[in-house]
Amino acid sequence: MPETHQKHLEESIQLELNLATLYTIFNDSFSEDEDFWWELAMEERGHASLLQQEKKEPQQSEFFPNNLLAKELQSLVEANARIVQLISTYKMNPPSRGEALQTAIDLEMAAGESHFQQFLDSPTNSAAANIFKQLNQDDCDHAARIREYQKKNFTK
Repeated sequence: MPETHQKHLEESIQLELNLATLYTIFNDSFSEDEDFWWELAMEERGHASLLQQEKKEPQQSEFFPNNLLAKELQSLVEANARIVQLISTYKMNPPSRGEALQTAIDLEMAAGESHFQQFLDSPTNSAAANIFKQLNQDDCDHAARIREYQKKNFTK
């Protein structure tokens, strides 16, 4: 695997794991929303697991889906730094339910996370893309799901 793919893969894995950790904090903080946050955390861990599998058993470059990883490494690095800071802050001082939902929407719209959804929505052009899409067929766009949950369950 080319070094650029390797670096992007490592940051992408970390992004998914960081989001899972953040959503687990939200799960622990809001008993009324725990099932919602737990499901999102597990899906993020699933995304990380898929990416880790590629890292463990890299395929030939033509097999690896070119559009799987975010194009700009720096955006992944910045997103990870932001999430790590939020994890540290929210462990000590959990946000309000509204702030948690808005934070999740903002993060899901960030380059790395929205890119994964764009990959899932794109035409399939490789065997790896088919595998990733099949394993993720039940996952919906997280940002849209969070917005819908916010609309249905959160009153200002």
